[in-house]
Amino acid sequence: MRFRAAASALAVASLIVLAAACEDTAGPSGKPAPSPTTSEPGTATSGAGAAQLPDLVGMGLQSAQDRAQSLGFHALTSHDALGRGRNQVLDRNWKVCSQKPGPGDHPTGTRIDLGAVKLEETCPARDEGGTPTTAGATMPDFRGKSVRIARRSLDTSTGLRAEDASPEGRIVLVESNWRVCTQDPAPGAPLNGRPVMLTAVKFDESCP
Repeated sequence: MRFRAAASALAVASLIVLAAACEDTAGPSGKPAPSPTTSEPGTATSGAGAAQLPDLVGMGLQSAQDRAQSLGFHALTSHDALGRGRNQVLDRNWKVCSQKPGPGDHPTGTRIDLGAVKLEETCPARDEGGTPTTAGATMPDFRGKSVRIARRSLDTSTGLRAEDASPEGRIVLVESNWRVCTQDPAPGAPLNGRPVMLTAVKFDESCP
C-alpha cells in the first residue's frame, strides 16, 4: 500500500514538472522558445533593406507569419493578447489581434510582435500581453491575472505555491489556465524574500 501511494505521488509530481516545462520551453509552432531579447518591437537590425509590412490584424497567426516572411520579415515573435502568458504552440489555432509596428514601410530586419488569441476567443479592446512587470520590493496585485504571469513577475528565488480556490482540491497544473483569486502577501506588502501563496480558479470560473 505504501508503495502504491509513493508511486501515485511520484506520477503527480512528474505531471506537474512536465506541464511547467511545456509552458516554459514551447514557443510558436511548438519549437523551443528563443532566448530572451532586449530589442523592442520595431527595432531593426543593421544593414536590412526596406519593405511594405501589411496590416496583419484579423489574419490567422500562421498565415500572418507566412505573409510577413514572404515579404522579407523574419524577426517575428508573438504573445498572448489576453495577458495570460500562454504560448502559441500551434499558430494556426490563433488569430492576430494587434501588431507592432503597424503597417507601412519598415526595414526587413525589424522585430515584428503579434498579439494573438485563440480562434474561438474575442480580441480584447486593449492588448493585455507583453512582458510581465518584474516585482520589486513590494507585492504586486496579481488578482485576476494568470498564475503563470504571477510566477514570471516574481524573482526566481521567490517560493510560490498555488492552490485551487474551489473546494474540489484540483492541482494547478497548466498555470496559464488559472486566474488568481487571493494572494498572500497582500498587494503592496513588503516581499523581503517571503514565499507567496495564491488561490486560483480556471478562467471560465468565478472566484468563490
